[in-house]
Amino acid sequence: MDKNRPTGERALLIFYQNAFEAEPELVNRVIADRQHLNRLEFEDWLRREVQSYQRRKSRYWTPDFSSEEAFLASVEGNRDRWRAALGVFEPRDDTFAPQFYPAMEDDEVYAQWVEVRLDEGLYARAIVARPKKAEGRVPLMVCQHGISSSPEHCFGVAPSETVYWSFAREVVRAGYGVIAPLMTTTGQYRSRLDRICRALGYTIHGLEVAKISRLLDWAETLEWVDSDRLGMWGLSMGGLYTLITVPVELRLKLGIISAFFNHRVNKLCIEDPRYSCFLPTNEEYIFIPGWLREFSDAELMALYCPRPIQVQCGKCDGISWWPMVVEEFERGREYYERLGIGDRCDLCLNPGGHEVVVDSGLEFIAKWL
Repeated sequence: MDKNRPTGERALLIFYQNAFEAEPELVNRVIADRQHLNRLEFEDWLRREVQSYQRRKSRYWTPDFSSEEAFLASVEGNRDRWRAALGVFEPRDDTFAPQFYPAMEDDEVYAQWVEVRLDEGLYARAIVARPKKAEGRVPLMVCQHGISSSPEHCFGVAPSETVYWSFAREVVRAGYGVIAPLMTTTGQYRSRLDRICRALGYTIHGLEVAKISRLLDWAETLEWVDSDRLGMWGLSMGGLYTLITVPVELRLKLGIISAFFNHRVNKLCIEDPRYSCFLPTNEEYIFIPGWLREFSDAELMALYCPRPIQVQCGKCDGISWWPMVVEEFERGREYYERLGIGDRCDLCLNPGGHEVVVDSGLEFIAKWL
């Protein structure tokens, strides 16, 4: 019998009796086998932790449904922790120092590029547009583009993309102002920037949420903007920014999330052929610290509450499996229903794909803004 071969009970515990005397090939195999077990055991434990979200989040949420005011007070700690998770940057410059550049114009829309300062060498840039024929102050919508895209795409130019359906231009044509912020759009560079952000205690999301807030600060100084009627609407990564910004930016009176709202536990960590999952990708920037501790999309809806929210989901959209989106949305709706304001939640479940549903969004804005 091979002297290195364990026998009896010991065979269940080790792969050799004495590493000093074992053949190198055997030691190397044992090293690989144990590493394999260690990796899978670690991932199995993490998966169970991820999937125990409902039990875990109950330790952090104690909502009071006796009134809207009581509810807001009861979730303020959650809102503070979400802001801390994002690492929202506070501007260090009191002056906007706005600079303007040409953007686009037709018979109904007048738009310029604007840049405003957050800090030395750090600027927020956006296309700001208003309806030419509007009289007095008008509501303002933040219209946010997605990954590998730009503010121009929201207006149907450079080049026009059918997933956007010129929704920002249609918002202006409906009588509202628009700010379309510029975001960093390539996944690889977003991850690079996020590594540096995390080392400083920020995230790329927190810095870009700060840019949106800074643009709103500046917009409130415009004589044609009704600063009591601000909202946000975004597609894909723009939907991400709508989802995560409205909870901490209380000036926004409503949000429309197109093609992003999801069953967050599954979307981030559970691979499945029915939808794309972020876990096997190199989009590491997407993993906001603490997201799955207490802030699945349903709970971020709770931080919208009592403000109106519309979720747009296409049944053909590969980023999600729509029954899971419905499940998550219904969990979020419970916060509204228990306050007697369920009509402020709208799920635009449609037969389309990864795109904006313009008419539904415009109807929602007209009703609630």
